[in-house]
Amino acid sequence: MFRVSKKLGAALATAAVATLALAACSAPAESEDGPVELTYFTWSDATAVAQAEALVEAFTAENPDITVTLDANPGGAEGDNLVKTRLSTGEMSDVMAYNSGSLLQALNPEATLVDLSDEPWMADVDEDFRTSVSAGEGVYGAPTGTAQAGGVIYSKKIYDELGLTVPATWDEFMANNQVIADAGIVPFYQAYGDGWTSQLTVLGSFANVTSADPDWATEYTAGQRRYAEEPAFQSFQHLQDVAEAGFFNENFPSATNDDAMAALVDGTAAHYPMLTSVALSNLRQNFPDAMQDMGVFPVPADDAADTALTIWEPNAIYIPKTTEGAKLEAAKKFVAFFNSEKGCELQNETEPGGPYVISTCTLPDDVAPMVTDVQQWVEDGKSGLALEFISPIKGPNLEGILVEVGSKITTAEEGAAAYDEDVKKQAQQLGLEGW
Repeated sequence: MFRVSKKLGAALATAAVATLALAACSAPAESEDGPVELTYFTWSDATAVAQAEALVEAFTAENPDITVTLDANPGGAEGDNLVKTRLSTGEMSDVMAYNSGSLLQALNPEATLVDLSDEPWMADVDEDFRTSVSAGEGVYGAPTGTAQAGGVIYSKKIYDELGLTVPATWDEFMANNQVIADAGIVPFYQAYGDGWTSQLTVLGSFANVTSADPDWATEYTAGQRRYAEEPAFQSFQHLQDVAEAGFFNENFPSATNDDAMAALVDGTAAHYPMLTSVALSNLRQNFPDAMQDMGVFPVPADDAADTALTIWEPNAIYIPKTTEGAKLEAAKKFVAFFNSEKGCELQNETEPGGPYVISTCTLPDDVAPMVTDVQQWVEDGKSGLALEFISPIKGPNLEGILVEVGSKITTAEEGAAAYDEDVKKQAQQLGLEGW
């Protein structure tokens, strides 16, 4: 059985709360060792909560001696601070959902999380994902959901109507934008009302950087490369290019991610740089009939040979070291269930944003075209990991810096230099050599 913590509050819809409250009325069934109660710290957005509810219900049906209570992570900077605080004070839930990659490294996983490298399911996990949840000799997380891409979400209908083809270079992309603008359609939607969205033009270009310079991330981590230099500077310049060309929507300072997706659906915008899982989640919730009309392609590089789709590894679930004894064994069962046959089936009910990173889960046959696009770029060998999965360094102020570049408050050169200083401070805090 499962229960909902009061901490979820308004994050759950009334109907969901009512359903879960009824499930909480009976006591957990007895097992040989007695009932075990777990708490699961998960994201508080509607999609994550709905998936967590379904997974917990199925898990506790198979394990009636275990009770699981959901606990809410508000996400964003507030959520990051909450995770760090609760881990440092020993007050974290028994199982927690959190990011993989560079944000995980800031949690000092070797000191705070249980090493899962010897769990049987780990042999089925993709090597890139294992790397993204590793520190030292340990591997600390199991994947939840699919990988996703960061690129240009585009309206296939507008491309068909205007006779456009997917661009291979930045010049081709800008030419497409001009055709779109001449047709009275917004070429490149920006949504700085949700400031985090400003990062996708730069972060979504990173596979282009490694295509041009495979050693860039390693040398960057060692303090030898900078965003103010090519090939990484290209993405800052591209953001300035589209801003100066007047290709943004007029309300870009206040527009939101929801506004952007609505504009793509109603045909008033053609392009929007975004993560595929975010776009698909919005479409699934608000515009399910439009999912077939949307695709994704990489943020193009100057050179077609360098154009590649940037891939984000899935989030993961972890077990804090404060989970011990019978709780630890129950927590390991819970973690393993996520990528079991039933767990995979339930994860497929939430629109996948790309390929799975564990062989026990496979995509359904009827995935959205956006997912098919991602899979094709991956299979063609024209993809690469986002920087946060191959370097621990990500400056905290990129969002604000790129809002200023996109708003023509600062130049691309000034923005890239500012981000290099931002990154330097963070690298020094991490104690990295070369900074």
